[in-house]
Amino acid sequence: MNVSAPQRVVVLGSTGSVGAHTLDVIQRHPGRFEAFALSAQRRVDELAEQCRVHRPRYAVVPTDATAQVLRERLSGTGVRTEVLVGEQALSDVASHPDTDSVMAAIVGAAGLAPCMAAARAGKRLLLANKEALVLGGAVFMRAVAEGGAQLLPIDSEHSAIFQCLPLDRAQWPTFIDHIVLTASGGPFRTRDPASLSAVTPDQACAHPNWVMGRKISVDSATMMNKALEVIEARWLFDLPPERIRVVIHPQSIIHSMVVSRDNSVLAQLGTPDMRVPIAYGLSYPERITSGAQALDFLSLSALTFEEADEKRFPGLHLAYEVLRGPEGGSVVLNAANEVAVAAFLDERVPFTAIHRINRLTLDTLYARLQPASDIQGLLELDALARRAALALAEECRL
Repeated sequence: MNVSAPQRVVVLGSTGSVGAHTLDVIQRHPGRFEAFALSAQRRVDELAEQCRVHRPRYAVVPTDATAQVLRERLSGTGVRTEVLVGEQALSDVASHPDTDSVMAAIVGAAGLAPCMAAARAGKRLLLANKEALVLGGAVFMRAVAEGGAQLLPIDSEHSAIFQCLPLDRAQWPTFIDHIVLTASGGPFRTRDPASLSAVTPDQACAHPNWVMGRKISVDSATMMNKALEVIEARWLFDLPPERIRVVIHPQSIIHSMVVSRDNSVLAQLGTPDMRVPIAYGLSYPERITSGAQALDFLSLSALTFEEADEKRFPGLHLAYEVLRGPEGGSVVLNAANEVAVAAFLDERVPFTAIHRINRLTLDTLYARLQPASDIQGLLELDALARRAALALAEECRL
C-alpha cells in the first residue's frame, strides 16, 4: 500500500450503520483515506448524499431502475461518480486494481461474493459481514491465504479479541487458552421466556446499548448474532468450539476477552461505538482518532456478568452444534435464520418461531450435508436451506 497517498476504501453497504460510521471515520482523516466506491441496496437518496460529500469514483446499486434514479439525483451537482449495476459490480470494485481496502458491511449472504473477490485480489479486507465466514468457512479462509489478503475483523467482539492478541499471528496458538465473547443479552435479557411469543418487531429492534439495523437487532434479541460470532471466531482465530465461550455482559463496556495460557485475562474496553473497531481496522496496526466518546470510569456503576442461559437463548447453542456436526451446518443455520427473521419482521411469524424454524431446518437437512469446495457449492446449499426454511415459516405463520 502506498503510504504517501490516501488509502482508497470501498464501502460495501455504505448506507447501513457500519457503512455510515466508516464514512464518518474517513471524513475525519481526509489526507489518509478516501472513499473509492460506495454501494447501497435501497436507500438511493442517502447514497446520493454520500456521493455528493465523498465523491467516490464508483457507486454500485442493484438494478437499472435504481441506477437511473441515482444518476438523476447526481445530475447537475458536479459529482462525476460512475454508477455501476448488479452483483458482479460489487465484486469488480472490491477487486479493482486501485482499491486498497474493502469495508465489507453488506448484511447477509449477498456479501459473500464481493468478500471472496477482495480476498482473492489480496486486499485489506475489513470484515463486518459475518456471513462471509459463517457461509464460507474453509473456502473463504483458503481464498484469503491464496490471495495474500489481510483479514481484519470489524465486529466489536472480534475486533476486541484481535486487539488483545500479539501482532505476530504465529504466537497465537501458544498465547491463547480460550476466548470469551461478551453479549449484551439484548432487550429481553430479563423477560420471562414464556412471554416472548407476543414480542413485536419494534420491541425486538429496541436494543438497549447499540444502534443497529433491524435484522441484526433481532439477531441480538435472539442471541443468534452471538451464535454467528462463535462460528466466525472459530475461523478468525483458528480455535475449536470448546475454546470459544460466551458470557452476558449487559453494560457492553468490555467488548470481549482473551484468557492466556497463564490465566491472565486481557480485555478491550470502550463505549459502545462501532467507530472504534472501524478506525482500528482502517489504520492497523496504528491508532487514529475515531470520534467515539472516551470511556469515563467514574461514571460506571458496575460491570456485571451472567450466564448465557440455554433456555432463554437456545439459538446461541446451535452454533456449537453446527461446529461439531457435518460441514455445511453453519450455511444452513445462517440461511434459515435470515428467512425466519425476515418473516418475523414482516409479522408473518411470531418471535418464538425464529428458533423453531432454525432448529427444524437443521434437522431437515443434516443428512444431506456435504462439504462445498467452492462458492457455487456454498450458494447452492444456501438456496436449499432457504427453500426449506420458507416452507417451515409457512407452517409457523400467524
